[in-house]
Amino acid sequence: MKEAATSKFKAILEDIGTYALFFASFFRNIFNGGFEWNELIRQCYLIGVKSLKIVLITGFVLGFVLTLQSLPTLKQFGAEGYVPNMVAISIIREIGPVIISLICAGKIASGIGAELGSMKVTEQIAAMDVSGANPIQYLLVTRILACTLTIPLLVLFGDVLSLFGGYLSNNLSGSMTAKLYFNKSFASLAFSDFLPALVKTYLFGFIIGFIGCYKGYHADRGTESVGIAANSAVVSASIWIIIIDALAVEITSAFVYN
Repeated sequence: MKEAATSKFKAILEDIGTYALFFASFFRNIFNGGFEWNELIRQCYLIGVKSLKIVLITGFVLGFVLTLQSLPTLKQFGAEGYVPNMVAISIIREIGPVIISLICAGKIASGIGAELGSMKVTEQIAAMDVSGANPIQYLLVTRILACTLTIPLLVLFGDVLSLFGGYLSNNLSGSMTAKLYFNKSFASLAFSDFLPALVKTYLFGFIIGFIGCYKGYHADRGTESVGIAANSAVVSASIWIIIIDALAVEITSAFVYN
């Protein structure tokens, strides 16, 4: 029992060390000469534009369902006029960034993990290294930075569609004009609502790209390792998103919203 606990502890320390070395390698290669700008732009397109459809659908459904579920309860207290305020604050502060980032983790982290895992299994990464190319800079840095830059934009588009979905849901049983709805929505928001959410989305984007690249780059030999890398990338990225969000909520509750 003691030996099993010791080996487990050693494995955890080894994982932490591997993650630290991987992060150091990523950070060091950002500033190396000959940065792959064309590949970065291509990855921003693949990660951002190709994910836009599912993000817009998710954002619209979030706002629509949140309003639909909240409206009957608020009507019991005669507070249906506060629906736009409640939806706007909930979406901008918490629901939009977290849910959309989790959707992106499922799509993007798994794609990166599977792609790099396939390249690792077929020894394409080793071939790049032997030929004098820099696989860390070309494959990893560009994907991590692309995720960090595009996830906040995707969350922004999703938030806008959430507010629009909330407006449509609110008008299924009401007659609030679009001007009044959006005026009430934006009047309830302050700069302190946008800034913490924006910072969180950059962290979410980084962790999605970082975990996806790490899992794919360290895939084992064998075709089954590609599926394992894709699956573990989604699970790990989702868990880290939840952990980061919990920490961010504690910090903003203590120093911002108070």
